[in-house]
Amino acid sequence: MTPSDKFSGYKIILASRSPRRRQLLKELGIEFEVALRNYDESYPDGLTGEEIALHIATAKARSFKGDIAENEIVITADTIVWCKGEVLGKPEDEKDALRILGKISGNTHEVITGVCIFSYLHERSFTVSTHVTFCPLTDNEIQYYIDHYDPYDKAGAYGIQDWIGLIGCTNIEGSYFNVVGLPVQRLYTELQEFVKLKGPKPEA
Repeated sequence: MTPSDKFSGYKIILASRSPRRRQLLKELGIEFEVALRNYDESYPDGLTGEEIALHIATAKARSFKGDIAENEIVITADTIVWCKGEVLGKPEDEKDALRILGKISGNTHEVITGVCIFSYLHERSFTVSTHVTFCPLTDNEIQYYIDHYDPYDKAGAYGIQDWIGLIGCTNIEGSYFNVVGLPVQRLYTELQEFVKLKGPKPEA
């Protein structure tokens, strides 16, 4: 039995532009398709940490309401970096990337991913949080990373798998793959529980 056999009869849809999420889901051995949409990633004032990631992931999933068949399952996710009470999102430009990486330098931050699994009848959501500590980074190291890598499509302006993670990360508490972009172990477990929910029989 292959991992995809566990979801036989269902069409799994990953609603994400992230190449890292696509690669991680592919490595789980699950067959899936990709659906792209433009999302409103705003959130109400007063939300913090896990609430923000969960709100955005759920809103992304609910945008598919009325547009999916009975045997389709949509997966959406949103990752934020939470550091000292502030969301460090994707940098707008080089100056913003310098600011964000300066805050991460020498500190511990939280990488939080909200995930929503959505179908014709059911919705299941969860968050996974990982604490990441960086040693103090020099201005030259930060500038080198910005000049030679792509921080602009990543929450917190960095990829843990990139050079800056290799030279800067001193400790991780929690899922490494969550920091890369998708908490695949938890997702795999949740998907298996999701297909057990009562509802329309999948197509043969």
